[in-house]
Amino acid sequence: MPQPRDRHPGAPAGDAHPKAALRAGLRAARRALGARPDEGPAPAARVLALPEVSAASTVAAYVAGPLEPATAVLVEQLRARGVRVLLPVVLPDLDLDWALDDGARRPGAGHGALEPGGPRLGPAAVTGAQVVVVPALAADRCGRRLGQGGGSYDRALARVGAGALVVALVHDGELLDEPVPVQAHDRVVHVVVTPTATLRVSSA
Repeated sequence: MPQPRDRHPGAPAGDAHPKAALRAGLRAARRALGARPDEGPAPAARVLALPEVSAASTVAAYVAGPLEPATAVLVEQLRARGVRVLLPVVLPDLDLDWALDDGARRPGAGHGALEPGGPRLGPAAVTGAQVVVVPALAADRCGRRLGQGGGSYDRALARVGAGALVVALVHDGELLDEPVPVQAHDRVVHVVVTPTATLRVSSA
């Protein structure tokens, strides 16, 4: 997923919110550790084992960047099951359009990440997903998610249906015991998945 660093429209000038320092530390840790091929298909297997995913006909996911938990196996396995997979396309204002995954990838126009090659369906397409898998720099045990700061997923999750399951993927060590700072626009997730753990958030 692209890594927008732009300040969210609701953030204070200078990105002075406590989330900024936490983001900086987490990004530095990811850069220091680099890609983590040892994680293998474990995150995908945990997501695929969720009963809501087994029952879903449409799942919104994403194309992971090199420092994020891998999603290629997850997307391929969902397609193999006959699931309709939606993948995001970042718009110039950092909102998310969605495209039906057809297995093709092309260079993104604005952020350098790969984008799905299928037809664009519009930002509202995510409302049809029964499960939405989102990237995160970290999440806490109450489902508070720390994103990249561009607000892309805050806007997308505001459109998600009330009954949809929202799943955040993070590396081991990024499921935090301490609370993630939040702002009014932040959306909680229902499940946090790491390569070695699945946390279902009862209060989300």
